[in-house]
This record gives sequence, structure tokens and C-alpha cells, in this order.
Amino acid sequence: MKKSGSGALGFGLWVSALVILFDQLTKLWVFHTFVPGESIEVTPFFNMVLVFNPGAAFSFLADHAGWQRWFFALIALVISSWIVWQLRSLRPGTFYSLALALIMGGALGNLIDRLWLGMVVDFIDLHAAGWHWPAFNLADSAVCVGAVLYVLCQSRHGDLKELKV
Repeated sequence: MKKSGSGALGFGLWVSALVILFDQLTKLWVFHTFVPGESIEVTPFFNMVLVFNPGAAFSFLADHAGWQRWFFALIALVISSWIVWQLRSLRPGTFYSLALALIMGGALGNLIDRLWLGMVVDFIDLHAAGWHWPAFNLADSAVCVGAVLYVLCQSRHGDLKELKV
């Protein structure tokens, strides 16, 4: 017999809340510590930089007239609503519920930026051997880790989906 999803929903909301909390605290610190465009080398491959991104991942649609703010906000709300609906039917503490919670936390972390600032604060700048990744933040990382875990759960035909964290 399958357990009620209320435990998975609670687990998912807690994980999402932690992602949002750490994401917003780091962005707040960077926002108040750095000047836009300022870059500080932390290691030979990692810089901290304050960048504002009005678009999506990799500055997708960043050069448009502003409609993308509301478009991406709507996407974040729709995805988060779907995730809450999914979490209600899952067992708590599974890799699948963790994947969904990470995606929701990241989506809502960036949604807060979009609604508050009209753009997303990015600050993690990775580079090595002439290769340079676009700046990102903790919310972006949570979405990416959650998406990879989600794909792994789906590709394993349920094996990983029900495995406890």
C-alpha cells in the first residue's frame, strides 16, 4: 500500500524552502557587497561577480523588451504548481521528490528576483583553460541538479524513483 503524499509534500516544501533561503541570502550578500560587473577571483577557476540577467539560463531572451519577466514568472508558477500536485502523490524522502523539490526551490528563488528586481541576480563565475561558463546562482544550480536527478529517475523506470534519499 502506498503511503499518503502529505509526507512527500512536506519534505518537498522544506527542501524548496531551504533552497530559496540559501539562494536569497547569497544573492542579498552579493547584491550589497559587489558593484555590478565587479569580479573578485576566489580561485584560479572561480570568480564572484554581480551580474543582472533579465533573461533565462545563459541570458536566453535577455535582449527583449521586458515581456520575458512575466513569461518566466508564469512558467515558474505553473511548474511549481505541477510539482506540488506531483509531491502530493509521492512517498516522502525519495530521490524523485528531492528532484522535484530542488527544481521548485530554484524556480521560486529566481521568481522572487524577477518579481522584486525585474531580473535575476547571478554571481557564480566559473572558467578554466580558456573556457568560460555564463554566471549563475544557487537557484540555477538547484534546478540543474534537480533536472538531472529527475531524468535519472525517469530513465531508471521507477528504480531510482522510489529509492530513499
